[in-house]
This record gives sequence, structure tokens and C-alpha cells, in this order.
Amino acid sequence: MQARQDIPSLLVDPATDTELVGQLRAATSILAFAETALDLPANGSYTSYVELDNNSLVWNVVATEEFSLQPKKWCFIVAGCVPYRGFFKQLKAERSATRLRNKGLDVYLAAAPAYSTLGKFKDPLLSTMLTGTDIHMASFLFHELAHQRLYVKGDGQFNESYASFVEETGVKIWLETAGRQSELQQWQVLQTVDKEFNLLISDVRRDLSELYQSNSSIARKRRLKIEILQGLTLSYDRLRAEKWDNENYFSSWFAEPVNNAKLALYNTYEGGHCAFNNLYARAGGDMQEFHKLAGQQAKLPQDQRQIWLMQSCDAIASASTLAQAGLFNIRSFGTIRGLTLIKYGTNL
Repeated sequence: MQARQDIPSLLVDPATDTELVGQLRAATSILAFAETALDLPANGSYTSYVELDNNSLVWNVVATEEFSLQPKKWCFIVAGCVPYRGFFKQLKAERSATRLRNKGLDVYLAAAPAYSTLGKFKDPLLSTMLTGTDIHMASFLFHELAHQRLYVKGDGQFNESYASFVEETGVKIWLETAGRQSELQQWQVLQTVDKEFNLLISDVRRDLSELYQSNSSIARKRRLKIEILQGLTLSYDRLRAEKWDNENYFSSWFAEPVNNAKLALYNTYEGGHCAFNNLYARAGGDMQEFHKLAGQQAKLPQDQRQIWLMQSCDAIASASTLAQAGLFNIRSFGTIRGLTLIKYGTNL
């Protein structure tokens, strides 16, 4: 934070690198779009810039029990309980990961290029957010600004699913508005790839959950766990061959062995996509109304919010149906109507 440089000053400074000037101008334009078209608050964030020495800002440690897909939570005064612990130093993160592995936990270490202070501070634009195209930059900005727009203390999956949906939808609207049709088509292809991969992951999570909840012996659970995770790789290869013309979109994700912790982190970001997609449809594609409805969901008790978050994409349940099922209090619910993958190690 002490290394922040004012972006307007950098833009008029002749010593500023030409490429950086272009990136900063693009960021300024994207930020204005986020505020006016996506109803996202900047609160003075991203008006300064910081050059970092690393390709990542923090390293997040995710951990689960050997036979569980529920991530261990760490609790903090401001952020509440979150399903990972972040470190500014990679070495400290690796040491923490090693200690957890030695306790018999499944562990995954994920590098993150940015995070939000939830509007508590004026977050700077980071060099780690400029490593790709302006579409990547827009993805970062929309995602982190979404955290400023809505954040439920202690519910990491709701927060990340919401921000990921705002990110994806925001990029789509932004490209449409800019008339960048060819890039929009490419983006939509990647979103289809993303959804197909989500279905594959959902199947694996279901199989593992059933195994972990079974009365099988520990030895049998360990053996079948290995078989299911190996089957994921085989299913991925079939998906590539049958639908993606053998494009290896998720090569980085499979670069290290897949375990419970990696699946848990993936679910934190993507698990509620259907719920928020349904909510967006209920809002008629209006972002302001969408944020309002999402805010109503955020006020639900956590168990009811979790049930809502896990809904499928095939139908939008009516208020009366959900009320009859006892999933929420209709008066507290009000009117009803879940990139991006770069956060957890893919090369989309």
C-alpha cells in the first residue's frame, strides 16, 4: 500500500513506459464502465498503481480432511471465516502447507494475483493484474469490485460464487457494449468450456461425497478415492477429444495431482453459478436489480443460503415451491425471482 503511485500522474509522466500507459488507460476506462454499467462501487480503488516483484500477490493454502470435500476454515476479525489462509510470502505458505500435510490433510497451494480489502482501503491496481489482455484485466476488476458491492462475512462460497458470476457477466456486457464481437464469441466459447468442465467436476464431487459418507473401511475409501480421481483425468481426456478438438484448456489445473483441497477451492468459486445465473434471469438481465436480489439472498440464514446456492441450472424454483419445502422464510426472502478460472490455476 505504501508503494502506490497515482495513476493520473503516471499517465502524464514522460518516464512512464508506453505499454504501461496503455494498460493504465484501459484500466481507467474499465473502471468507469464497472461503475456506470455494472453498478459496481470503486470507492476510490484502482486509481493508483503498484509494481510487484512477483507474479502473485498472495499464496492461499486450502486444506481438507482425507475423506471430506469441506475446506478447513480460518477466522479473522474483518473477513470472518474463509476457506483458505493467505500468505504474502510464498515460503511461509509452503511451510504452512507442509505442516498441514504432515497432519494427514489434503492440501492445495494456490497463487493469487489480487484480492479485495472490501472497500476498507483504496486498493491499488497491481502489476499482477496486467499480465494478460485487457479482458483479463476487466475480469480481475469486475471480480474484486463485486466483493466491495456484496460480501457475507464467513461465507466464502457465496462471496466467491457471486463475484465470479459478476465477473463473467460483466465481461460479456463489456465486450457487447464495445462491439468486440469476435472476442465476445471467443469468450463465450470459453464459458461453454468452463460449464462443461464444471459438470465433470460436479460428477466427481458427487462420487467422492457418496464414498466419504459410506460405511466402507478406511482402506477401501482410500483405494476408491484414488480410482475416482484417476477417473477424472480419463474423463477429462474424453471431454477434450469429443468436444474441444483436443484443446488442453485446463493443462495448468492438472499440472499437479488433484485432491480434495483442489476440488474444494474450485467449488468455492464455481459451486453457486447456477443459483446466480437463475437470479440474473429473474432480474431480467438488469445488473442493479440482480445486485438487489443477491443482497436479499445474502440475508438468509446460512443453512438456507447454502441450500439456495446449490440449486441446479435446469429450473428456477418459485417462491411458493421453496416456501412449501421449508427452505426459507418468504417474508425475509422478499421477491425471488452461481475467468474466471485464472484464480485457481487454469490457462483460459
